[in-house]
Amino acid sequence: DDFYSRHCSSFSFTPLIAFGSHAAVPHHESNAGTPVAGSSILFDIGGRTEGYCSDMTRTFSFGPPDPKFKEIYKIVLEANLAAESVIRPGIPFSEIDRAARDIIGQSGYGEFFTHRTGHNIGIDVHEFPDVSMTNPMAVEPGMIFSVEPGIYLPGEYGVRIEDLVLVTEKGVEILNHFPKELTEL
Repeated sequence: DDFYSRHCSSFSFTPLIAFGSHAAVPHHESNAGTPVAGSSILFDIGGRTEGYCSDMTRTFSFGPPDPKFKEIYKIVLEANLAAESVIRPGIPFSEIDRAARDIIGQSGYGEFFTHRTGHNIGIDVHEFPDVSMTNPMAVEPGMIFSVEPGIYLPGEYGVRIEDLVLVTEKGVEILNHFPKELTEL
């Protein structure tokens, strides 16, 4: 809240807040519903400063998470970290996607990762090129894009962890500094 009040002129999109089964819809638009103990709360938010957008998603547990929720969260976090760890100039966007998708697929949840791993961001919140399995374009220094793997279990909950990254000459700089560990609200 403090960051947005001090640095942002507006939101870069309508913030998304989804509880439980609503969080299983990757871009749920209604904030209707009430959190139930043990369910997920997904926050997707971004601000605009000097004409440029930001974007970040974190998922929390409302009350103590059940073992399956902890497992799903751990897998998504591993996928996020795996994708970020391979980013460097020259790597194809498809390889970044593969790094995240392999973790989720090997864990048995591949069919529940239903979107691309990320998107470029700048003046618009979603810009080309995207971080997807079909994009062979090479990453270049100066690019800023999201890394946002997720698992969405219909009727249960969804978990997504999204960071913005800056590609540097030597690798990558993570631009979000909000903690990634599972937090209980």
